Amino acid sequence: MEYNKKAARRAGVLEAQMNGASAPSSGVQTENVLGRVGNKNPNDIVIVKAFRTPITKAKRGAFASLTPDNLLAPVLKHLIESTPQIKKEEIGDIVIGTVLPKGGQGATEVRIAGLLAGFPVEVPVTTVNRQCSSGLQAIANVASAITAGFYEIGIAGGVESMSSSSMGWDGGVNPTALEHPIASSCYLPMGQTSENVAEKYNVSRDVQDNFAVVSHKRAAEAIKSGKFKDEIVPVTVELEEKGQKKNVTVSQDEGVRENTTAEGLGKLRAAFREGGSTTAGNASQVSDGAAAAIVTKRSVAEARGLPILGVLRSFAVSGVDPSVMGIGPALAIPEAVRRAGLSLNDIDVYEINEAFASQATYTVNHLRLPAEKVNPNGGAIALGHPLGATGARMTATLLHDLKRKKARYGVVSMCIGSGMGAAAVYESEN
Repeated sequence: MEYNKKAARRAGVLEAQMNGASAPSSGVQTENVLGRVGNKNPNDIVIVKAFRTPITKAKRGAFASLTPDNLLAPVLKHLIESTPQIKKEEIGDIVIGTVLPKGGQGATEVRIAGLLAGFPVEVPVTTVNRQCSSGLQAIANVASAITAGFYEIGIAGGVESMSSSSMGWDGGVNPTALEHPIASSCYLPMGQTSENVAEKYNVSRDVQDNFAVVSHKRAAEAIKSGKFKDEIVPVTVELEEKGQKKNVTVSQDEGVRENTTAEGLGKLRAAFREGGSTTAGNASQVSDGAAAAIVTKRSVAEARGLPILGVLRSFAVSGVDPSVMGIGPALAIPEAVRRAGLSLNDIDVYEINEAFASQATYTVNHLRLPAEKVNPNGGAIALGHPLGATGARMTATLLHDLKRKKARYGVVSMCIGSGMGAAAVYESEN
């Protein structure tokens, strides 16, 4: 009975939000401590700067031989060295999302990255893993720590080398969980959950392929027009070509295919289910990349003459059935928007991770979002999806886009393996 009541409340939230109004929370009412939109408060949590590496193809791209620490360090180094108003030793914590490394390896790699970037040994680091939302969760964690008074300035971001870490399940599975009607779905491969979304919500193969085409075309246009140049930190790597080693500076995302067509994608075989609709062409790319941002309070930024790229106005995470984990953003977005005191119609740009065209399409359609507002510069199908870095990468892309357009409000959102969705609302300082 309680489950049905919660479901009914969530349905009410979605219905009200789709009509452009704020709605009651799907659960316990929470007061937004991140401040009111349109009101500059000294305690506002602000993003001073946000950068990312180019995103390259896993296993065969320019970063395939780079370890995660060597991938993250250039972003951390550029971030702090381009901000002379902040001394390295003043960073209270470096919080980095990373998903795939086993055991404590990721935490050690992030610690090494901080040292390689020139931070003194006194500056601590930690890692966070909420799967595909880890980079965004890192930002939320730093925001929480600053709000709590633990420190005044932090760095949040993410890194993933999908070249060096496997996505496979390590070890056996819990037989008790396999017998549970819901928990058993946590073990499903992500591609299977995409097929479930496509089947349950009638997202056809043609619709998915056309969504992918748009992602590539928008990303290609963004690259051509230089829209990513302010957010990308070029990374120099040593590559071997015809037996000769040479240094190459990588400054552009590798996965974008401008000439992608629906006809071409239509020839690809289903990757996860016989007769299915999810293919390598309408799913996110397996990638390597890193991203990071400086986070602080408005009062600190203004006192030091720091630029303010954007203000974090809300953050929300919602749980969904693991078998259709891709629908997570459809619940998380309305909740984050409600907490910010806005409606869906108020949002100028939506950055929604394209884990799969099926789930991204479902979210756009279910929330009745204008297509032109969603991923205007392409998404993970074209750019790639380095799991732990994606939330921070999308934040960098969104905030630079809002600044360029002189737009005001933006949302970053993604689905999360095992059945969740995360979303954050940002306000630009334009």
